[in-house]
Amino acid sequence: MTSQNTIEKQEYGKVIIAGAGPGDPELITLKLQRSLANAEVIIYDRLVNPAIITENASPEAVTISAGKQGYNNASFTQEEINNLLLLHAKQGKTVLRLKGGDVAFFSNVLDELKCLVENGINYEIIPGITAAAGASAYTGIPLTARGYAQGVQLLTYNPNSHYSPEKWKQLASGTDTLVFYMSVKNIADVAELLLRYSKKPGTPLAVIEQASTKYQQVHLSDLQHCSHDFSGKKFSSPSLLIIGEVVHLYKSLNWNENAAPGSVFNELVTQQI
Repeated sequence: MTSQNTIEKQEYGKVIIAGAGPGDPELITLKLQRSLANAEVIIYDRLVNPAIITENASPEAVTISAGKQGYNNASFTQEEINNLLLLHAKQGKTVLRLKGGDVAFFSNVLDELKCLVENGINYEIIPGITAAAGASAYTGIPLTARGYAQGVQLLTYNPNSHYSPEKWKQLASGTDTLVFYMSVKNIADVAELLLRYSKKPGTPLAVIEQASTKYQQVHLSDLQHCSHDFSGKKFSSPSLLIIGEVVHLYKSLNWNENAAPGSVFNELVTQQI
């Protein structure tokens, strides 16, 4: 016997939640390319390169910018995004929810999945290249290079993160490469905390702006000097922070030259350290 919930799912449309990669329009998957061509409604985040949509989406598709920018009240709330997904899916439409990078890393995908499940909406998830992988490839910095790092940790930090002292000790004493998402406003704080818990002052770090795009910029420093080196510096979002001995490999392995300073692939707000 077919349940009422199953019947409703068949009558409704479908939501595809997909990662658009780190910025280079050529880094999307073939599956996402097909989904872009077939989607009737596309709800996309601020960090999605607009070229991905203009080059692949149907001209008839309804496109909605959800924003999703930290510290910006103009962005849609998560509740508003959930309601948009439900509104269009319940009209029987194919909805593409497009996020920067990969949907599993530092996105609100859980809230959206719960909403779809609770309302009986069919969904599919398409992975994308996360920012750490894009930044690693386009700077020539292998995040787990043998002899330099035993592993990699993907993190984020802001004043509300409330990591325990034990966590900072673990981060500071280990040999893993540390990759911080959405943290460039707090580089000085991250460095101070790692130094407080005995990370070596000369540990190198790199800030990669707009990784994988033609506007990519790489800025090098170390834990001891980054506060001075980046004082008053504004970084274009998205920016990623890589800390660890693997950063030493950038100068010898980088194959992708920096673009003109100040260029951006989207209307992105700069973040000041």
